Amino acid sequence: MDGISTYNNFLALHKPQLVLSGVPEHFWPSLCKKINDQMFDAGLSFQLVQIDYEGTDKMPYDPLWSVIAIKDIEKSDPSNIYLIDHAWTFKANSIKNNLRNVPGLLQRMCNLMQVSAKTTEAQIEGVAENVWKYAHTYAIGGDEFSVEDRVPLWYVLDELGSGVTHSDNPNFRAVPFIYVPEQLTYTLLFPIDDVEEGEMVTRNFVEGLFHNSQQREAMLIPWKHYEHFGDDYEQEEPSMKYFLEGHMVETLPQLDLLKDREVSSKKLKVFSEYRYINDYLTSPDFEIVDNENDADILWYIHHFKEFEDFSVNSPHKFINQFPYEYITTIKDLLAVIARRASDKYNNDNDSLETSPAWLPTTFNMKTELPKLVAYYMRRKKAGLDNHWICKPYNLARGLDTYISDNLDFLCRLPLTGPKVAQKYIDNPVLFERPDVGQVKFDVRYVIMLTSVNPTEVYIYNNFFLRFANKSYSLDNFEDYEKHFTVMNYTEGAPLFKMLCADFKEAWSRQFANYDWEDVEKSIFKMVSELFTAATAKDAPRGIAKSPQSRALYAADIMLSWRDSKKEKVIQPILLEMNWMPDCRRACEYYPDFYNDIFSVMFLNKEVETCTKIL
Repeated sequence: MDGISTYNNFLALHKPQLVLSGVPEHFWPSLCKKINDQMFDAGLSFQLVQIDYEGTDKMPYDPLWSVIAIKDIEKSDPSNIYLIDHAWTFKANSIKNNLRNVPGLLQRMCNLMQVSAKTTEAQIEGVAENVWKYAHTYAIGGDEFSVEDRVPLWYVLDELGSGVTHSDNPNFRAVPFIYVPEQLTYTLLFPIDDVEEGEMVTRNFVEGLFHNSQQREAMLIPWKHYEHFGDDYEQEEPSMKYFLEGHMVETLPQLDLLKDREVSSKKLKVFSEYRYINDYLTSPDFEIVDNENDADILWYIHHFKEFEDFSVNSPHKFINQFPYEYITTIKDLLAVIARRASDKYNNDNDSLETSPAWLPTTFNMKTELPKLVAYYMRRKKAGLDNHWICKPYNLARGLDTYISDNLDFLCRLPLTGPKVAQKYIDNPVLFERPDVGQVKFDVRYVIMLTSVNPTEVYIYNNFFLRFANKSYSLDNFEDYEKHFTVMNYTEGAPLFKMLCADFKEAWSRQFANYDWEDVEKSIFKMVSELFTAATAKDAPRGIAKSPQSRALYAADIMLSWRDSKKEKVIQPILLEMNWMPDCRRACEYYPDFYNDIFSVMFLNKEVETCTKIL
């Protein structure tokens, strides 16, 4: 009875996980027993052997170890499921820190990866470079976990598990498994074919991808040769289906019903879910109300999709969103939209610069990894910098974001979810902080879209600044305070603040040959080109016309040095566009912020703090 009860409890906690991972049911009772008894019996069935390459040249992608069966193993035998320990679990931005601080870890990894460097730092570099041939990944799901908790984890299996090599036609599977009562993670190794004594044990490192697909081949680069990827890195705009994938369908307004819409000429009533509008919108032209039905303006902080119903049932109201505006605020689609402006620039084949110049060279790691590899190899052959920053499509605050020039790592990252890879800005314009030295910084502009077809865009002139806390150099990419500028959410990190008026004064001293007004003109031109491109095509490929819509975004911009006709020029680079930006700082610095913004957006007034750019 105890055994049955134990197994039932085990299933209650783990059955969904086992089903999702595809672990055959006949292995479950044996797995339950082995976990409860802590039975690690793989050594009775397998042997780890070192591969001898004597007489032949070992290539960087050739394995060091192999695992062979030391007895016949039948896939139908319920006892043939094995617990494999994890030797090291880590986040991708903490590798070197772990190797320096976890006792015994560095030496164990050096032995596993055959890193023979003499100094500790050289050993750490060697392990950090080679770890992606051994690391696998999982992420914890569930709404009960925070976004930070759901950032993917990487792990290296113990020596035997790490010796199992890749095959396109494997005889085993290996899947991560979380034992819920103790929150311990193992890997489950089990056969999918009968294996004879002496046969090599293999698994598929990129399950779920079609054989011979270029994406699959690119993801196998850590273990395979990669010369066959060629030079083609040209990108094409994806199909309409791509723009809709993963997004709820949005309805479009009935424009005929809105031709003669009348907006109240009296005080406009505002219903807002955003507290800073309720606190700071004090203009006598507006009145805050608690009821949506009474409002002329609805300002939501959740996504709104029902624009057709809105045009039919509330034609006199405004709303703070446009249909399909997400094409500019989700990173993979933003790059697609921005490339529409590329015919205004010339590609430079010698420097491999892509266009438009204000968009970092960007590849979708889910669909364009082979093109990223081709471009990476072109840069490598040309001796150009090859650092890339890899970001999730739709996360902010630097979460799950990594900087690397390691091609093995870049090719493993698609396993952790949809990401874009952007060429890292390796020659940024730096700001001299008196307390630190020359640091990276970015500039945030608040943008108002007031109309589509015709497209009208305004920018709030008072921009906002964010600074790194450590002097810049092209190294130590795990050091967040050196390479990132968003410190609001980093525990213990000081926040350096500066108003834009003070920044302009400092700029005129530090960059006497570069007038800020000229820099700002180039920024405004960039934003204008982006929104021209974003509204040039019909939905879902473009932001849709909606006379009831007004929207507020924030553009995060970095400045980079660029060589042009033997002189250095400052090139603005668009990092991302933000939906529903946090405007707390705007209100605290400029108490009339929302008074001015709402006057432009809803009353068509001209105010000194806002500039029409399109």
